[in-house]
Amino acid sequence: MASKEQPQGQGQPQGPQIQFQSGPGQPPPTPEQVEIMKKQLFAEAEKAGLSVPEFLNKVREQQMAQQQAQQQMQAQAQHQAQHQAQQQPIQPGPPKPEALAVANFLKSQDLKLRTCILNGQRKDMFKVKRALRALESPAYAKARSKNPLLPEITDRASLENTFKLLPMSLLALRVSKSDPHEGHNHAPGAHKIKRVKGLWTVKIEQQQECKEELHFVWLYEGAQVKQKLYALGALALVFTIVMFPLWPMKLRLGVWYLSMGMLGLIGLFFVMAIFRLILFAVTMFTVPPGLWLYPNLFEDVGFFDSFRPLWGWQEEKKKGKKKSKQVGSANAGATMAAFTGQPAPATATTSSAAPQIQTSSTQQRHQAPRVEEVFDED
Repeated sequence: MASKEQPQGQGQPQGPQIQFQSGPGQPPPTPEQVEIMKKQLFAEAEKAGLSVPEFLNKVREQQMAQQQAQQQMQAQAQHQAQHQAQQQPIQPGPPKPEALAVANFLKSQDLKLRTCILNGQRKDMFKVKRALRALESPAYAKARSKNPLLPEITDRASLENTFKLLPMSLLALRVSKSDPHEGHNHAPGAHKIKRVKGLWTVKIEQQQECKEELHFVWLYEGAQVKQKLYALGALALVFTIVMFPLWPMKLRLGVWYLSMGMLGLIGLFFVMAIFRLILFAVTMFTVPPGLWLYPNLFEDVGFFDSFRPLWGWQEEKKKGKKKSKQVGSANAGATMAAFTGQPAPATATTSSAAPQIQTSSTQQRHQAPRVEEVFDED
């Protein structure tokens, strides 16, 4: 119901005259209802400490503010509904032919893939901006002329929609680097996850956005023709070995000689290892520090490099390290003396006979730093 103020007339009681109107489609209020509403209005105004006109203005302002808030909420709800309508859900199922065509094209391009760890498995990761560049390249237009399944790209929106075919078909998903100490929740079994040096450990994100700085990981392995050929070859090899009793006699005899030759090589390897160890043990006491006969079985080198040189003396690494430390300290003292212009400090050397103390000359002279070979332990 609306209310209107009427000016005071002569002979009327003091105070504003208020007229109450009913809403559309409703009967007008009776005089008793009008009196009750007037009393309520005066009581509310008096309770608020305002006059009736001021109270009515305040009520109107509150109603306008409520209407504006409702309009804003409706606008936000419409915006969210439009945003959700633009986001297409990822539905499980076979990938679309268009998505497979886009994935095969991007697989053939140089996206500068980077290996990462996803759920304990090695996966190929790429950046979105490199995929977008590949879709904008002339190679895509050339490939589209041969493959009509590739979508047409005319603007930025069509470019992003083409790329979004990958996550929609679960061919590639957005990932981010995971923190092993996230939340400091060291649950049982969390310590079993080992970080691989130089590789990111990533996790899949819920929001599959298309921004240039984001990373995606390939879940699509491609046609896998080589893997199928390898599997067929392995199956044929196993089947051939199982059918060994049915082989021709000459072929079985040749395999027997070949196996005997392999066993001979393995035996020769063990004999060589034992012989070189015995030779080193003998020469360590007779001709110290000992003689090693190559190949070198303990160094991380190739087969031919292990025979170069053919033999060599045992290296005394500890003595060389001590000597290098003494030479380094002496050179450091001489260098400091040369820079400060002071005589070099005294050095003490010990021998089996008696300790000897060598002092440098009191005459100041310039000593240039020298570079000497230092033998450190590998």
